[in-house]
Amino acid sequence: MTILRGVGKGQASAYNRTMKITLIDDSIHFDALMPTTRPLGGAEKAFAALPGALVRAGHRVTAINHAHADMTIEGAKWRTWDSRRDHRADVLIAYRKPTLLGALRGARRRLLWVTAHPRYLETPATSALLRSFEARLLFVSQAQRALYQGPQPAFVLEPGARFDYLREAEMTPESPPRAVVTTHPLHGLDWLIGLWRTRIRPACPGAELHVYSATLLRALAGEAVAAEMRPIADMVMDARGDGVFARKPDGDMYMADDYLKARVHLYPGQAEDWGCWTLAETQAMGLPAVVRPLGAAAERLVEGKTGFVAKNDDDFVRQTLQILNQDEVFKSLSAAARTYGRARTWDAAALSLTAWLENER
Repeated sequence: MTILRGVGKGQASAYNRTMKITLIDDSIHFDALMPTTRPLGGAEKAFAALPGALVRAGHRVTAINHAHADMTIEGAKWRTWDSRRDHRADVLIAYRKPTLLGALRGARRRLLWVTAHPRYLETPATSALLRSFEARLLFVSQAQRALYQGPQPAFVLEPGARFDYLREAEMTPESPPRAVVTTHPLHGLDWLIGLWRTRIRPACPGAELHVYSATLLRALAGEAVAAEMRPIADMVMDARGDGVFARKPDGDMYMADDYLKARVHLYPGQAEDWGCWTLAETQAMGLPAVVRPLGAAAERLVEGKTGFVAKNDDDFVRQTLQILNQDEVFKSLSAAARTYGRARTWDAAALSLTAWLENER
């Protein structure tokens, strides 16, 4: 099965050397087509997006994971876990699991793509493994990179936005104004709903807060979820009269449609949220954000130009209300977010990675 999307002759890398690059992930079933029509985690979407971008940067690329069938997508060869492997590669990119660095016997260089807190890289067993393979590290944010104290060379591969978020459609916020939340409910949703009910919505009557969470919907439906989710679900249920609604996450093409109708992306954040993947997506759409300075959230926007990094509760409330209530503030931030966000694509990430690999030879 061959699927081509966005591969153009004029998009090849300016670098001289075509590399044979293999990416490998041993997690769940997904492929590069799935994110468009089905909800998928940010880390998985990153792995799905990079192979095609590396092809457009001029490389020969294979992705190995638990996909259901061998296929070619955006010029990259996707191979199932049990397919016969070509063990030769100029570069092996192992996703998240250090043991995957040994997946190809003939790889010349090996990179570990890290999305979690780097503390696990400094255990004796993992440190020894990294040294034995002379592995390099790919981090997803500067905040995450700053926490790594080990000796392995490292590069920050800034996440990009997939093509579904790069469409030419303009923002068309609906009335009443809508704020969206995409973070896990346990990552500050209780705090945000408290501010929303007591300070934000009273100053913007009719405004709605749409919380995208499959876990929250399961809790509201009475299904089995972690015990700590129950108070959050009860809070959301109680806040419906204040315009708080749980929404079903969907594939990128549908989420992009929803983002076009919103006014602001509220991002409570969490201290170990190093990807902040959805912020990269909404910024590319032109949706301003208000975030707390946790994890890598501040890295995904330009403070004061594409959104705001709130220093405290008062800032968060004031900045959110500016975007909800003032058209000129929204329009200015939206235009800048769209310009800035659309420059952060996976194609740009692939070119930056190519440049680093060239310099690291």
